[in-house]
Amino acid sequence: MTLTVFILALLGAMALGIPIAFALLISGIALMLVLGNFDTQILASNLIQGADNFPLMAIPFFVLAGELMNAGGISKRIIAFAMACVGHVRGGLGYVAIIASVLFAGLSGSAVADTAALGAILIPMMVSQGYNRNRSAGIIAAGGIIAPVIPPSIPMIVFGVTAGVSITKLFMAGIIPGLILAVSLTVVWALVVRKAKMEAQPRKTAKEILKAIIAAFWALLLPVIILGGLRGGIFTPTEAASVAAFYALFVGLFIYRELKLKDLYHVLVASAKTTSVIMLLAAAAMVSGWLITVANIPAQLTALLEPFIGHPTLLMIIIVIIVLIIGTSMDVTPTILILTPVLMPLIQAAGIDPVYFGLIFVLTTCLGLLTPPVGTVLNVAAGVGKLGIDEIVKGVWPFLLAEVIVVFLLVMFPSLVLVPLEWFTK
Repeated sequence: MTLTVFILALLGAMALGIPIAFALLISGIALMLVLGNFDTQILASNLIQGADNFPLMAIPFFVLAGELMNAGGISKRIIAFAMACVGHVRGGLGYVAIIASVLFAGLSGSAVADTAALGAILIPMMVSQGYNRNRSAGIIAAGGIIAPVIPPSIPMIVFGVTAGVSITKLFMAGIIPGLILAVSLTVVWALVVRKAKMEAQPRKTAKEILKAIIAAFWALLLPVIILGGLRGGIFTPTEAASVAAFYALFVGLFIYRELKLKDLYHVLVASAKTTSVIMLLAAAAMVSGWLITVANIPAQLTALLEPFIGHPTLLMIIIVIIVLIIGTSMDVTPTILILTPVLMPLIQAAGIDPVYFGLIFVLTTCLGLLTPPVGTVLNVAAGVGKLGIDEIVKGVWPFLLAEVIVVFLLVMFPSLVLVPLEWFTK
């Protein structure tokens, strides 16, 4: 009964066009009324507690760091570095997009920000050199999904806070799967461009390559600082976020000197807008999450899936399929906030490593960013590439298929995640 009320209230509010954060509050209030414990003080208290969480402070700092990187010239130097390395090979700009996606992922942790930054620079360049516009936008959109997997990752922070799982371990767990995603995109891009007619960039001289490396040095140093600091226990994820923001500010102002003091207002406003959306969602999810526990919904779901608890791999496959379906109509953050408190008791009952599950869960929810109608990254790539949704879907589907296959490989072979995780967290 309570599970039905929660789902109907949530989906009904969303169907009416109510923003996700308020839909979560409505579904929480509906559960309160059914349980007979409606109390505005409880509602307000949980709403405040949802935002009053120290690890969540990492989000505004990482968002700010991403904005400072784009405004301070860090982003374009990373692209120039990738161009110098592989721009001359057949279909080189596609490989540039993949390499840049990996490097950007180690800086911002936001799929939308990375897709917008890369697309604005690379799509016009690719089209002018004879690349198919659909495929060009498709590879950049698919590459954007690497950002929430390789640390730092905003969705990982949201999951870690919601599930009570170590964010540092989640970050470390994402390194190898993120690189596997990049390899899968590289293979598919090589197949896509093998017969295509397109111009290649002139090969850079050793001097030009060295110049690009030197120019990008300060940008490439940031992921090393973040990962080294986290693995060495020098700072927490929240402290790493503040270090990243300060570093991006310092490099943009004093080293590259492309970030001006007058630009800071617009950077701060853009960061505040993005952060406010995420924090309101987190606060609203605290209300529904608390009531999900009070209403014993996890136990109801566990009872439904009880036949699969003894078969962890099969259970993970079922969860992945469910999340893929939900991801077509819901964005990453609300999906994580809504499903995590429901699924975690089930995962614990099945004896599945919560860090491993978190990685698979976050990666699967991020694939929803590439599926219509909600697909945020898909829409950003379509906008930047001046394409309709039907056109961008045609361009992205082979890359999306490759990423789905990677998810199922990680489910079938957990050691691909757990063995590197053990080494990174020693």
